Amino acid sequence: MRSVNTEEGVVTAFVVGLVMTFIVCAGLGVDGGRLIAARLTLADHAENAARSAAQELTSLRSGSPEIDQQAAYQSAMRYMSDNNLSGEVVTSPESVTVTVVQNVEMTLLRLFGAQDHLLAVTRRVEPRDR
Repeated sequence: MRSVNTEEGVVTAFVVGLVMTFIVCAGLGVDGGRLIAARLTLADHAENAARSAAQELTSLRSGSPEIDQQAAYQSAMRYMSDNNLSGEVVTSPESVTVTVVQNVEMTLLRLFGAQDHLLAVTRRVEPRDR
């Protein structure tokens, strides 16, 4: 008489589940790290572009300096162009606001249906009298 084994394939299903879990954890580490690094880089670029633009001051001798809006806009856009960035610049006589946008592609998490992430970072600079 032949014995019937009802547990065939149980170990295989467990191993497949375990491998999938390891891949997801690795994906979270790799893609999550890429998102954090991209956000920090974008924050630096947005801040540098805004600082560059905010240095375009007029009326320094009068004691009430204001931002030259056209020159500030051009300065921020030049910075973004030099660094292959896209985004938006808003200027006023008192401040410069720069928003930098970048699409970050998922690598490992794409296997599980994760979409690419669009990151946007905004920084505002207001030059002050000293």
